[in-house]
Amino acid sequence: MNPEFEECLKKNKIRKFPRGKILASKDIKTAQEDLETAEESFNNKKYKWSTIQSYYSMFHSARALLYAKNYRERSHYCLNVALKALYVERRLLSVSVIEALSKGKRLREDADYYDRWSEEGAEFAVKAAKNFIKQAQKLIKEA
Repeated sequence: MNPEFEECLKKNKIRKFPRGKILASKDIKTAQEDLETAEESFNNKKYKWSTIQSYYSMFHSARALLYAKNYRERSHYCLNVALKALYVERRLLSVSVIEALSKGKRLREDADYYDRWSEEGAEFAVKAAKNFIKQAQKLIKEA
């Protein structure tokens, strides 16, 4: 098992969650709603909010994937680690999706905490969120 994943489990930042599979589709729906809002914000040139909403769309897609494996996160970092261990290392998900999630998190933090955002960053985040939802929906259907 991936040592980082083991550490997240040991610290209870990732934990078993028997109800996860039941909630996976609910989180995909939330991801879709966040994406729709992000696209609307982008079209209205509200790039800061589009960036933030896009990240949360990606976050909910990621959490849905974790739920599909009956796990729950208590850390954005460990969510990323868990996705690598449960999906990327098993060649079910491309590492580029996880990299986009990490970049989306940085863009969201810059927008949220430092008042730094751009049209280009928002555009990247919206596209990444769309891709993430597609990938997550496919994997959850196959589970």
